[in-house]
Amino acid sequence: MAQAPLLQLTDISLTFGGEPVFDDLSLIVHPGDRVALVGRNGSGKSTLMKVMAGLVEPDRGNRVVTPGISVGYMEQEPEMKGFSTLGDYAASALDAGEMYRVERAGEGLKFDPDRPVATASGGERRRAALAKLMAEAPDLMLLDEPTNHLDIEAISWLEAELKQTRAGYILISHDRAFLRELSRATLWIDRGMTRRQEKGFDAFEAWRDKMWEEEDQQRHKLNRKIKSEARWAVEGISARRKRNQGRVRALQALRAERASQIKRQGAAAMALESGPKSGKKVIEARGIEKSYDGREILRKFDLKVQRGDRVAFVGPNGVGKTTLLKLLLKQIEPDAGEVVHGTNLLPAVFDQTRAQLDPEMSLWESLTGDKEMRVSGQADQVLVRGQPRHVVGYLKDFLFDERQARAAVKSLSGGEKARLLLAKLMARESNLLVLDEPTNDLDIETLDLLQELLDDYDGTVMLVSHDRDFLDRVATTTIAFEGDGRTTVYAGGWSDYQAQKGSDALGNLKNNAEKTKRNDKKLTQVKAAQKGLSFTEKHRLEELPGLMERWQAEIGKLEGLLADPELFTREPVKFKKASEALAERQEKLLSAEEEWLMLAEKAEQSG
Repeated sequence: MAQAPLLQLTDISLTFGGEPVFDDLSLIVHPGDRVALVGRNGSGKSTLMKVMAGLVEPDRGNRVVTPGISVGYMEQEPEMKGFSTLGDYAASALDAGEMYRVERAGEGLKFDPDRPVATASGGERRRAALAKLMAEAPDLMLLDEPTNHLDIEAISWLEAELKQTRAGYILISHDRAFLRELSRATLWIDRGMTRRQEKGFDAFEAWRDKMWEEEDQQRHKLNRKIKSEARWAVEGISARRKRNQGRVRALQALRAERASQIKRQGAAAMALESGPKSGKKVIEARGIEKSYDGREILRKFDLKVQRGDRVAFVGPNGVGKTTLLKLLLKQIEPDAGEVVHGTNLLPAVFDQTRAQLDPEMSLWESLTGDKEMRVSGQADQVLVRGQPRHVVGYLKDFLFDERQARAAVKSLSGGEKARLLLAKLMARESNLLVLDEPTNDLDIETLDLLQELLDDYDGTVMLVSHDRDFLDRVATTTIAFEGDGRTTVYAGGWSDYQAQKGSDALGNLKNNAEKTKRNDKKLTQVKAAQKGLSFTEKHRLEELPGLMERWQAEIGKLEGLLADPELFTREPVKFKKASEALAERQEKLLSAEEEWLMLAEKAEQSG
């Protein structure tokens, strides 16, 4: 017997600001569905998800949730008023005693349930909203850009959780690798229409291109028919007026059909041109080191960046990637070592915090008020790579319409803010692009275009990103942060790094296997020779491995806590206590290891 659907939308119509978002939209979500919801920025994906969640009421149509089915929605900007900590918010719908669900999600998503709501960043709030959803485990999960503000480790944790869940879910994401890994069906919103394909995201682009090709062929046939009928009308209508009024009306209907067709939104007309060439050597780091409050960020780091390189920096949030970019740009000084710049360097920086955008300014002011883009005496012109452009015309290149030009930056979506920042970045001449998490919030088509522009860019690129597909498409060198100030350089992008790391890991596994065999042999010898130890020494030898394991686990937790770069500023007392506790446990672990070796050797010798 077929299972009842989780959710059904029928004949949904919705209009915002006089513009139709959806018209007669119908869809069904079945148990176990794993759906990628895709479409251009502004196509209505988030709005549709809010209709599914019951948060937006359509103008017409019905939303039906099967009785007994729970629907959970991950809020982009969660309302936390009345909650003291992020954990209180995340556990608000759980029964008493189920806080462990939030703590488990917190570990995977890297957020601290004890963090006060008042001091939490936007990214921490979003992670708390995601943890809340995962802890509640509804029958249908609605996830709007869940990977934003997650590092690759947290994304991998989320992937594993969604793979094993029995719940249905719908995903909006710009992360191709994430969508490919998790989706089994695709729901595509295009100009107010929805289409569904029972294949995952991997098959989407070929399907989309086929649909558009068929649409173009139909439009071409329609144009030819209109042209033919119009010629007939001009050449002979007066002689056959009475007899052929029906044909004239048919021509008018054809023209009305063409006029009613909604034109596809084109790709952004972004352009990226490098300025004068830099020297062959762009940046060289020689033995640079950096620590903050006793925590080692970089340890004797060496790097040579040559003209044309595409260098990616990967690692967990808070490990020091942005700090390294600032060191390489000489925005901050290293504790040791030096950074040397090559000749004729013109950097342009994409800042992940969007600090270059004033939320109170209009888009117009944001461009014309930029001193590097200002055209003297021309209030409506901006300088784009040395040439004056009308500000509205330039904004249209980045898919902003004329009405948005006077809107405040704070009214923009995340993707629109990213496009505005790219507009400012691409107006400048440069030969070194520094991109700190440029992929957040951009739709897939804009990411494709950005990747193509970077491929053709004649300068050098350094980037930080958690988008594995984008890293594979762009990077020629990957520098991995591996904790405790350690970094390793790998050739290629993310997949190349994983393959090389896997080879290293395989070698380590073999070495560890040999080491384990030797240790097992030694342990057998130790046990046979334990008669040479005193009772107290025998007991201590058996006790120490458990103690060492416990201290290693505690050290891992403390290091995770101290990895938060804002902890010292936000909670200096907590930072001090954690640092002291870490040093204490590291000392205990070292002492225990030495004691175990001494007793093991004594036991072996006495045998």
